[in-house]
Amino acid sequence: MLFDYFNDIIFGQPWAFALFILLPVLIVWYVLKNNSSRSSIPVSIIIAAKGLSSWKTYMRHLPFVCRLLCLSFIIVALAKPQTMNDEQHAEGEGVDIVLCIDVSGSMTAQDFQPNRLEAAKKVAIDFVNKRLTDRIGIVIFSGESFTQCPLTTDHNVLITAIQNIRNGLLEDGTAIGSGLGTSVDRLRESKSKTKIVVLLTDGENNGGLIDPKTAKEIAKSFGVRVYTIGVGSEGFAPQPVNTPLGVVMQNEKVSIDEKLLTEIATETGGKYFRAKDNESLADIYKNIDGLEKSKVEIINTIRYQDKFFPFVIAALFFLLMELILNYTIFRKSP
Repeated sequence: MLFDYFNDIIFGQPWAFALFILLPVLIVWYVLKNNSSRSSIPVSIIIAAKGLSSWKTYMRHLPFVCRLLCLSFIIVALAKPQTMNDEQHAEGEGVDIVLCIDVSGSMTAQDFQPNRLEAAKKVAIDFVNKRLTDRIGIVIFSGESFTQCPLTTDHNVLITAIQNIRNGLLEDGTAIGSGLGTSVDRLRESKSKTKIVVLLTDGENNGGLIDPKTAKEIAKSFGVRVYTIGVGSEGFAPQPVNTPLGVVMQNEKVSIDEKLLTEIATETGGKYFRAKDNESLADIYKNIDGLEKSKVEIINTIRYQDKFFPFVIAALFFLLMELILNYTIFRKSP
């Protein structure tokens, strides 16, 4: 426990420890003085005291030990022990971001590990953890769209919302236009100068109440930049499918409307990316994180709290002990 206490302690004036050189000097002086005093005792007294052994004889050095301990604690107190508290405060302009994630049945395909949706959730959580000062929202879509989490800076709420995403929450399908439209609506009243949508899908638009090109125009009108991500390997990918005999794995064709996703990204000032495995998906989010940096200044404030008081108390205690011992038990007769 004592060692744990000193793990948190730093010393503002460590040069004071040089005073510890006084301790061996005092010890040498005490030994020489003690030997001189013993040699000057009359022989008759030595003979009279010969054979006598009392606890005083063994404890006669205790006052000097108290003096050394007192001096040691004074030196430590002079070294100015203190604790340091480093506080960080962020100031500046953040970015408002909506992560728009496809949760359709095809997102359970296992060309990603463990599947596309779980891989997308993992990189989304990593992305959130890096955006310390931005407001982030979560929108999910399949045959319809839904706001999983409105814009917030509460990372715990965001991460919980992402973890709770799963296939089957919404009507199946791929309503890219609805997903983008809902995402833009989340940003419509944003006062931020930079508004971003990161739209991730593995399919082609086949439903929803809003056409993707209409949603693109709405995004442009509100100054929302859209980054689009197509998720899926080349050719065919294994996907679990419910059958009367239970869930079986079938190879389904990977069909991503890259032309549409590129058009949405390009015309809104964003960029289209293609992710074919977990590693490339993680790299895409890192790329977007680098492209959309927040203008934030991190201010470090360091506060010191002095901890010398316990050492002063200890020094006074041993000084008092020395005085008590010298004037009571070890008091010399006149």
